[in-house]
Amino acid sequence: MPVVVLDTNALLLPFERSVNLDAQLRSLLGSCEVLVPGPLIGELKRSSNKHARAAIGLAFHYKVVDTEATGDNAVIELAEKHDAYVVTNDRALIEILRKKRIKVILFRGGSHLGMDF
Repeated sequence: MPVVVLDTNALLLPFERSVNLDAQLRSLLGSCEVLVPGPLIGELKRSSNKHARAAIGLAFHYKVVDTEATGDNAVIELAEKHDAYVVTNDRALIEILRKKRIKVILFRGGSHLGMDF
């Protein structure tokens, strides 16, 4: 079963763009396990984004996993450990993921998720 790691902006996406994250992931990958790096919860708690509280609630809908690293490095750590896809629109993180040959899923066309090739 494919594993997917969510970045902070992926957790905010359903509230900012009315995207059904579960349905989009199912359409791309079928059944999959979704992981959220634990440090992202603290990042969302400190965020001034008006959807941060809702994103925290969404994060606990998935499996929250403690990591040694924080921030983007926590996302990378989990992705490497589980040979996982990463859902993000963070340009800097995408470049790092590409260099490490980690599979990326992006928000495309303002309405859906798609694979980065």
